[in-house]
Parts: sequence; C-alpha cells; structure tokens
Amino acid sequence: MKAMLLTGHGGIDKLTYGDAPDPVAGPGDVVVDVHAASVNAADYKMRLGGAHYQTGGLKFPHILGRDFSGVVSAVGPGADLKVGDEVVGVTIPGTEGAYAEKIAIKAAIIVKKPAKLSHAEAAAMALTSLTAIWALEDTAKLKKGETVLIQGGAGGVAGFAIQLAKHIGATVITTASAKNHDYVKKLGADRAIDYQKEDFHRARSCLRRGLRHGRRRGAGALLRSVEAERAAGVDRRGAGGVQAQPQRCAGAAAQGRPRPRPSRPHGRAARRRRGLAAGDHPL
Repeated sequence: MKAMLLTGHGGIDKLTYGDAPDPVAGPGDVVVDVHAASVNAADYKMRLGGAHYQTGGLKFPHILGRDFSGVVSAVGPGADLKVGDEVVGVTIPGTEGAYAEKIAIKAAIIVKKPAKLSHAEAAAMALTSLTAIWALEDTAKLKKGETVLIQGGAGGVAGFAIQLAKHIGATVITTASAKNHDYVKKLGADRAIDYQKEDFHRARSCLRRGLRHGRRRGAGALLRSVEAERAAGVDRRGAGGVQAQPQRCAGAAAQGRPRPRPSRPHGRAARRRRGLAAGDHPL
C-alpha cells in the first residue's frame, strides 16, 4: 500500500510518500480501506518528538494520522464488524497509521460511520469531538441546568463542546473574538464574551477558589483550551491539552473592560495567610 512515512523526528522534510506493507487483521482486528484522514495538532507534535510528545520507542519509518474514515475490507477472528461496513475511528498514540491507504485496528475501538456524514466529515470530527465528550461528560460530569464556561469557542474542540453542552441542557458561556460571536451563537452559545474587551477573569477566579478549597461539586464546569488562552494573553507554563473541572460560580463572567489582576506575594507567609498548605502553589 501507499502511505506517508515519517522517517525521523523533525520538520516536514521527514515525511516521505512511499510504500509500506499491507496491514493484516489479527484477532479482534479489522482492516479498513481509508477514504479520508484528518490532520491534528497531535500529528505534528508526534512528528517533532522530544518535549512535544512522549515518543520513546517509536520505530521508523512510522505512519502518522490519528483520525480516519473508511470501509472495512478484512475482518479478523472475533471482530464484531463485517466487510463493507463504513466506519470511523481514532487510533491510539504511538500507533497512529491513518496516513495510508489501509489501516489495521481493533474493531472494539471504532464505530460505524453515520450515513448522513461523508467520509471527510467523519474523519474531521473524530478526535476533536471525542476530546469534548471526555472533557464535559467524563471529567466535568456536566449536568442539565448547569452552566459551563468554554474558552476559545471558535476552536475545533470548543466548537464541539458548545454543541454537546447544549445537548446536555447546560447554559453555555464562551470566549471568542467579536468576529466569531455569530458563529459560536449558531453553535448554541448563550453568551459570547469578547475577551479583548470584556473581563472574563471572574469566572476563572471562581474556578481557582473552588479548587483551592477542595470544592469539587458545583453548578458548572470549565473547558479550557491552553492555546486559546495564550492567544488571549494568558500563559500557563507547563500546561497542555484540554482540561475540564467543576466549578461553583455559574455564569460568573462580568461585563465591562478587562481589569488588571493585582500582583500577589507567593512566599510561605503569604500562602499561610491565604490558607494554602506549604506545598501548594497558587493557580
């Protein structure tokens, strides 16, 4: 089969179009003829390697690609799909393999493609939509009637999160530049905050207080895209990916101009005055 081969960590010059062995369906596996594969941030991070992604033990040449959509062409023993099924899936980090004409994968971790979606549409939504589900349902456990603050609402994961939160029955507040307000409201956002002109720090401050005092229950959740926050001038060193946490201050997004946050001492005595343990750090 033909595939895009990663020959080593580095720039795009490390990607070469060439031949690779056809995959074989082992027990519980299916082989899928790939009709569409999407490009994710995870792909370039895996390509770069090093601090960008945990890539120890990766053998080259390696085939990148996390998301795919296609048609089952071979079925291994015990797989619960059949030849001809249209499927969509996300591969496990370190295996990837979607930048190819065929891919072998466990049948248990892929699903049948909805008939109303094209292969390109299905491949484009797999990883981002699953990330939103993981953040809001599995981690934040968002419930009907709660309020969620979604940072960077015009982004890929956040766009799915807005729609999912509305499906659950939550009130959705999101940050976005003014030019994207119509878009995020079409997705279902009840309130769009222009982070360049309005103060959205109160909602994050409520989250910080809730976590600091161990309050894990509450009326909302925060979905935070680190990349979106950095675009808004918020830099969190050492943070990465998408995080969601319950918080107790539903809808706490103040209108008006952004207010500068006062500087706070971070010494041992200052932490003691604020009720923090010696090993804790302010969020």
